[in-house]
Amino acid sequence: MSCGCSKLEDGKAIVDHVKGKGKENAVPKVSHKISCQCGEIFTLEKVVMNCPNCNMTYAVTPCSSDDISKVKPAGIKYV
Repeated sequence: MSCGCSKLEDGKAIVDHVKGKGKENAVPKVSHKISCQCGEIFTLEKVVMNCPNCNMTYAVTPCSSDDISKVKPAGIKYV
């Protein structure tokens, strides 16, 4: 099943798309452990979330949230 957003590869585009749909607080299908670029490891509890250490924003579309390879960085405090 596709939600029509599987071609989004850029983290900022993902954040913009998800926020545009009002889904930024949705819970991902899988709570992935994210290894941030700063070295912090945290659990992705929402489809758009900041690293608790450096505030790098990570995002994934709700329909792709079961695939960790679809979680993309969007920039520091992009949300």
